[in-house]
Amino acid sequence: MNILSIQSHVAYGHVGNAAAIFPLQRIGVEVWPVHTVQFSNHTGYGAWTGRVFDASLITELVRGIAERGALGQCDGVLSGYMGSAETGAAILDAVAQVKAANPAARYCCDPVIGDVGRDVFVRPGIPEFMRDYAVPAADIVTPNQFELDHLTRRTSAARGEALAAIDALHALGPKVVMVTSLHTDETPPDAIDLVASDASGRFRVRTPKLPISVNGAGDAIAALFFAHCLRTGSAGEALSRAASSIFGVLRLTAEANSREILLIGAQDEFVTPTRMFEPEEI
Repeated sequence: MNILSIQSHVAYGHVGNAAAIFPLQRIGVEVWPVHTVQFSNHTGYGAWTGRVFDASLITELVRGIAERGALGQCDGVLSGYMGSAETGAAILDAVAQVKAANPAARYCCDPVIGDVGRDVFVRPGIPEFMRDYAVPAADIVTPNQFELDHLTRRTSAARGEALAAIDALHALGPKVVMVTSLHTDETPPDAIDLVASDASGRFRVRTPKLPISVNGAGDAIAALFFAHCLRTGSAGEALSRAASSIFGVLRLTAEANSREILLIGAQDEFVTPTRMFEPEEI
């Protein structure tokens, strides 16, 4: 399997492509990374160096891949943090080129906009681009709860509201939706829900809440969910595998009291999770 992953990258730590590439490789996926930005570290540290790349660089790199005759072997395109709306347009152009070369290819959009407690943290124009262009073009979307609400202009505090918001997101175009870090009126205080939805139904995985706050887990789980969806064709099974792996990684990260997610030290969790969480149909 080959996935073209177009998102941010950091030299130190694990977010964006630095969180997505290795987990995919560890489960046997070939990754073609294109970076939308390259920073020294994630912005949660409050200071960083590096730059946002021009959209033309993404176009140039994808053109080079196309000139190798490789786009027909691309099974999917994954996008995350975009940096600018112009970069988003270049990503959608890349998606169109891949699908023209391989009509069976799928596009997974991780619609990075913001998070609960942080609000919107991307540049102006990106939330609108996500809602109006990227999400409608996607086959699979992987928002967190804040992004689900923002994209659908709804609230998801209650279970029924969350399911209605997921339906509203489907109505924008994506056939598969996976929501991370979902808290509704039915979620116990010591747990976190993840919900996936496709034509076969809606599925929930509930994991214990860990005493940890790190960056990059959303990027990693989006990548794993996408790959498992492509392999199994089942949103429920993909959710189970991705959530179980990331829970195992985060558990070990919490035990090590690490500020950065331990993707390397806990890598066996990607292949054989210590604890499997079965999906529950809801």
